[in-house]
Amino acid sequence: MDIQTLYDFVAERTSKCKILVVGDVMLDKYYYGEVTRISPEAPVPITHVTSEKETLGGAANVAHNLARLGCQTSLAGYVGDDYHCESLLGKLTARGIDYKGLVTTDRPTTTKLRVIGGHQQMLRLDFEEDEPIEAHYAARLQNYIEQKLSESLDAVIISDYGKGACTEAACQMIIKACHDHGVPVVVDPKGINWLKYAQADYITPNVKEVNEIIIDKIKNEDAQVERAAHYIMRKYKLKNVIVTRSEKGMSLVRETDTEHIPTRAQDVFDVSGAGDTVIAVFAMALAGGLKANDGAFLANLAASVVVAKLGTYAVSQEELLAVLKELM
Repeated sequence: MDIQTLYDFVAERTSKCKILVVGDVMLDKYYYGEVTRISPEAPVPITHVTSEKETLGGAANVAHNLARLGCQTSLAGYVGDDYHCESLLGKLTARGIDYKGLVTTDRPTTTKLRVIGGHQQMLRLDFEEDEPIEAHYAARLQNYIEQKLSESLDAVIISDYGKGACTEAACQMIIKACHDHGVPVVVDPKGINWLKYAQADYITPNVKEVNEIIIDKIKNEDAQVERAAHYIMRKYKLKNVIVTRSEKGMSLVRETDTEHIPTRAQDVFDVSGAGDTVIAVFAMALAGGLKANDGAFLANLAASVVVAKLGTYAVSQEELLAVLKELM
């Protein structure tokens, strides 16, 4: 592992990486406050709101990570004609993310609203419809993806959050179209129907997601993770598996070899959004021509930055360079 080479890549070459993110686009809203008493109306805490923020979530957070790392980033998925969409588009514009691939539907823009008292999440409200997307909307998305591939891309990410964008038909269309153009596909999976990801180049589940689709549950141990990954590769016709393993780092499992990458020493604070960072940084590495094991190492480092932050967070180019510099 040549840290200098990785440093030079992040510092100088990410701006050449053209990456499309397709999937469940969301807005994350946070209300932060203090709890000092219980409501007289019902046995619930009263939160005095002291601040609020809105951030890009789901597939939009993957795109946010790529944009902050300097990549040429495009986003495709579905939104509604509502206030949450207006906020989302404003944030995408501010970060230089191309959102021509967003298809406006008659559904609400998927939004997660969280109320945080101190450091404790107290309530979450979900604005969403998660049924598979209607065919006429899906056709518009397919046309966009095919057009984008013809313009040249270096990698495509499928970011599945189970909100209706990543149907089996959509995933298979994307994977086939990408391979027709020689473009690698990296998938962040959701749910138990992994047949829809068949032939994907890489898939990035965590241990919990692995256990959801296998009969004999595994512990977070090297040999068990490796064995489960090989089973998944055979059963679902997947080329490579990257299992993210929380405090134990991650494992890159290929047909002929496996690499276990330990985590960087870190006080884990909040793992939300870490998976988005992993898939973004790994796809960026592939797009830039790095080897898969170098990409996994870099993604693992980037995740160590994100878990130290509260709430959904996107790692920046400067933060990743700073972590690499510590290792030089």
